[in-house]
Amino acid sequence: MHGGPASPGWLLVALCAATGAYCLLRMRSPVEEQRRAAGGEALMGFGMAAMAVPAAVFTPPSWAWPVYAGVFGAAALRALWGARRTPHHLHHLLGTAAMVYMALAMAASPAHHHEHGDSGVPLVTGVLLLYFVGYVLLSGIRLVPVTGAVGGRGSVGWGDRPELARACRLSMGIGMVAMLLTL
Repeated sequence: MHGGPASPGWLLVALCAATGAYCLLRMRSPVEEQRRAAGGEALMGFGMAAMAVPAAVFTPPSWAWPVYAGVFGAAALRALWGARRTPHHLHHLLGTAAMVYMALAMAASPAHHHEHGDSGVPLVTGVLLLYFVGYVLLSGIRLVPVTGAVGGRGSVGWGDRPELARACRLSMGIGMVAMLLTL
């Protein structure tokens, strides 16, 4: 790999941006709940991509981190409201809360800490890491096809394919683990 330590950051940016773009496609689904979930996931994907841009290329101004925290705080409130209807929103709540936590950790730490990964509260970071590693492992297992389950999909569009939605969530989970490890 040419490009030094910034290369993994760019890979994370690409993964998160591609995930966000696919989630935008999923927003065209005729199923209302799918559209709603895809909108929140697109926000997460693009937000994670923006936060993952290597500091060697672009260091956000000091006001950007509180703005990130505010945007994801609002998304967390929306996920909390949605959790009344379906437990899947609890995962969205944890994801947005993790983004708020990371943004606040970046805002509170001196600039030299952003390069060394010693921001945040170790206990909180550890708990979030345990959750997202477990989520990634469980999501990966769910992607393994069940024998005999490959049937005709008919005319299901790209935005309504459940295995692609699961792969999208899996890649965001992997991105979250990577971001928490570098915090």
